[in-house]
Formats: sequence, C-alpha cells, structure tokens
Amino acid sequence: MPNKIALCFIINYEHVLYKEELWRKWIEHNKDIINVYFFYKDIRQIKSKWIYDHAIPQSNVRNTTYYHVIPAYLTLLKYALLNDKHNKWFCFLTDSCCPIISPGKFRQIFEANYNKSIIRHSIAHWNIQFHRRANLELIPKEYHLCNDPWFILTRENAIDCINYAVNEYKMCNLICQGGLANESLFAILLKYYNKLDRVISEVTHITDWANPSSPTSPHMFKDGSLEEIKIIEEALKNNKYAMFIRKIHPKFPNEILESFIYFENKDDNQICGIIILASNILYFSIGLLIGFGLLLVLFSQFFDSFFY
Repeated sequence: MPNKIALCFIINYEHVLYKEELWRKWIEHNKDIINVYFFYKDIRQIKSKWIYDHAIPQSNVRNTTYYHVIPAYLTLLKYALLNDKHNKWFCFLTDSCCPIISPGKFRQIFEANYNKSIIRHSIAHWNIQFHRRANLELIPKEYHLCNDPWFILTRENAIDCINYAVNEYKMCNLICQGGLANESLFAILLKYYNKLDRVISEVTHITDWANPSSPTSPHMFKDGSLEEIKIIEEALKNNKYAMFIRKIHPKFPNEILESFIYFENKDDNQICGIIILASNILYFSIGLLIGFGLLLVLFSQFFDSFFY
C-alpha cells in the first residue's frame, strides 16, 4: 500500500467547505493517496453529502471555541491515525482553505518529505506578561514558542501529540487554558520530545497578514483583484513548501485559483499572463451580462411605450 495523506478539515462554524467543488476536483487526481476527514460541531448542520460521508463519527466530536480549538486537532489526529495505518502526513485545514499548487506538485512534495513535518515555528513574538496566549508566562522559558496554526505533521509527530496530551496532561491543560494554544502547543511538544529541530520550519498555508481582515484574522481573498493576484504570486515564489492558501472567500473566482493550480509548470510570466487574462475575461463577462440586462430593460420600456 502507498503512503497516504490525511486532509484534516475543521469546519465547526458554518459546516461548509467554501471551495468544495474545487477541492473535490483537486483531490480526485490523487485519490489513491488521500484520505479526507472533517471535524464539525453539529452533524445536523452539514448539508453536503460529500462532507457528511467524510465526517468523523459523532462520538469523536469534542467541544471547541475560537480560543480553545486543540480538542479538534487531537480528535482528528487520533481518528485519522487509527482509521488508516498508511496515513503518513496530517494536513490541518479550515473551511476557507484552498489548494494553490497542482495535484502533481503536491504529490512530489509529499513523496520527497513524507517523513518530515512542515510547521513554521519561532520564539513567541508577543509580550507573554501581557497576553495570556498559551499561558507561556507560567511555563519554562525554553518553551516560550509559537507555531503557525495550520501545518503538516508526520505520523510520528502526530503520535507525539497524542502522547503529550495523555502523558503530560497537566502541562498540556495549562497551555490550553491560556487560549489560542494551537499557535504554540505543537512547537512546545516537539521541543519537549527534542524533535523540533528535525521539522521543516516553513510556510505550508499562504496567508496575507499585511492586510488583515481583523486584529486576529488574516486578509480574506475575495474579489481576485490584480493586487490579490500579485500577493499570491509573490507568496508562492517566496515559500517553496506552500501548498494551500487561506482565507479564500466563497465568491473568490475559481478561474483564478485554477490558473494557479493547474499552470504552475509554466514560466512566471506565462502564469501571470494566464491569471490576469482569466481575471479580465471574468470581469468582461460580468460587464457584458450587465450591459445586456440594461438593453433588455430599455427595449422593454420602448415596446411598452410604442404599443401602449
């Protein structure tokens, strides 16, 4: 059996995947090596049959909030570990995530790094005396760390997460009580097991924090403007392990996303040209539809006045 990838989605707000159609098309290319799992809050709110079919059992669902989401990570890991022993990568994703590289390139990166976790980490960048995030002030200085909240773990490190939650319960619980622990806990536990230096500390999920949608949330890519296209293009150039993007608004044009996904083998100028062309065609088409609608209204008014 081939090594496999577990795509672990957390969708416990709206219970949807914004770009479900695009995801399903993308996954189909690598369906022999991809397993899909969804964590949710209420099974009754799931309307998509595809999501429902890949939802973890209700008995595995745990209570979570925006500030306390670690139970979702751990229950997804535990279920995916037991569900398929061939799962070697565990990719954490949200409802607003979307793939941003081709299925072929994704497979190549996996085959070259299936035994390596990819999670960007660093020394905590906030004032730990002022912010209670992950309760860092209450734990030893060597663990004053942070990590990207969306990342990829190996099977070995996924097991480390479960073991830490069980065997180091008091410390794990203390960290989680501080809030937003998903932005520190994974770097901390890997440091605890002396494995942090073995991971690839790189970005896997492109985000735009230069233009945040709120103080705690990155930019929501919404209209596919040339500015947004440039941000995505630059991020792909600067992050060789980037595989996903967040946050993508439901209205973000699929044509632009697919231009990035399915034309990455073209040179940079061709990629940019294709994406810009797709964007222009989209807006031109919208303009034509609006213009045609206005003409219909005018003709209707003309004929009404002519005959009546």
